Amino acid sequence: MSAMSENRNYTDYQRKVIKRYYDNREQVDEQRLSDLCSDLYLSSGKKRARLWESAREIMQRLSVPASRIDHVVRSDNPALLAEVVKELLK
Repeated sequence: MSAMSENRNYTDYQRKVIKRYYDNREQVDEQRLSDLCSDLYLSSGKKRARLWESAREIMQRLSVPASRIDHVVRSDNPALLAEVVKELLK
C-alpha cells in the first residue's frame, strides 16, 4: 500500500476508489488536458496563465518531453496543445 493509505484508516471501499483513480490516472489526465485546451481558447489574462500552468503539470505527468512542453507553453497557442492531445490519444 502507498504511504498515504498507511497514514489514514481508509475503509475498503475508499481504498478501492483511490486505487481505481490511480489506475486510471493517465486517462483522467488526457481528458483534463483536452478540456484545458478548450478552456484556453476561451480564456485570457490571469486565468489563461493558470490554465497553461495546469497544462504544463499534466504534460509532465504524461511524460511529454520537457522541450516540447516548454515550446507549447511559450507559444501560448491552444492549437499546439491540441496537437499534443491528439498524439497522446493515438
